[in-house]
Amino acid sequence: MQYRTLGKTGLRVSVLGFGCGTVGGLLIRADPRTRVRAVARAVEAGINYFDTASMYGDGQSEEHLGQVLRELKPAVYVGTKVRLRPEEFGDIRGAVQRSVEASLQRLGMEQVDVIQLHNHIVPRRTPGPETAAALTTAEVLEEVVTAFRQLQADSKVRFYGITGLGDTTAVQEVMASTLFHTVQVCYNLLNPSAGHPVPAGFPSQNYQLLIDQATAHGMGSIGIRLLAAGALSGEETRHPIAVPSVAPIGSGPAYRTDVERARALAFLVQNGYASSLVEAGLRFAWNKGNLSTALVGCSSLEHLEQAITAEARGALPDGALQQLNSIWAQFTAA
Repeated sequence: MQYRTLGKTGLRVSVLGFGCGTVGGLLIRADPRTRVRAVARAVEAGINYFDTASMYGDGQSEEHLGQVLRELKPAVYVGTKVRLRPEEFGDIRGAVQRSVEASLQRLGMEQVDVIQLHNHIVPRRTPGPETAAALTTAEVLEEVVTAFRQLQADSKVRFYGITGLGDTTAVQEVMASTLFHTVQVCYNLLNPSAGHPVPAGFPSQNYQLLIDQATAHGMGSIGIRLLAAGALSGEETRHPIAVPSVAPIGSGPAYRTDVERARALAFLVQNGYASSLVEAGLRFAWNKGNLSTALVGCSSLEHLEQAITAEARGALPDGALQQLNSIWAQFTAA
């Protein structure tokens, strides 16, 4: 297992991180012994960063992860998240404090290594569902960071960060403040814009090289949606443990669109660059040398083994990357 430094936190984290979210669902919906076996295998393979959130399974992810960690007692890092509801925006600092304390209780921990804001970030809230649950740059830089600093002073969190979703310019403004330690970045073969320039007219949100910007600001970067919630399997059928349906983030307008675009990447398998689209999607993340860690959500022990094997094979070869540019141009033309 390779390790990289998580920005100015100084933490050395495995390049393959364990995602405990609801999309894969293993830490939420699998039986207790399978959960223990999965975490034990991950630790054995060298994975030392586990990512959860208060909203995953309505708190079940944190509860189950905490139970497993108490049983195994591994030396790992844990990151979780705060997502505020619109009715809490009148007391952001208090809501952040209460959310973190509830997360610590569910995890059975006195301190979490990384706490991250889970809300989208926008320049300003406007009427409508797209921004109703988002926080503004001013709220993040004035209220959220103040709450996180107090939690750090109280030894309840070690470091704090954001999820780099919402309006790209607003996210960039928050990152440029250098007040945060980490940023979660949507990055995959269907939308590589957080790590690679994309053609004009690219049909997905342009994240404008957020990974490189994170590095420039001393922030650790955490890759999310590496497999576009499963669409990079090239199949619409979902695992029984996985969430039955999922909305894309930063890629196509629908999961089916993402699956169709993924099939255009079949050359990666046909030309021998990877044994499967899933493997290709995972290894693509490690081509970005300054991406601190890449989270993989699993639905089964077999999925976990697949991710561990992909990490051992390392990044995709240069020949594959050169051909990807023409595929991304095809996305634009379509």
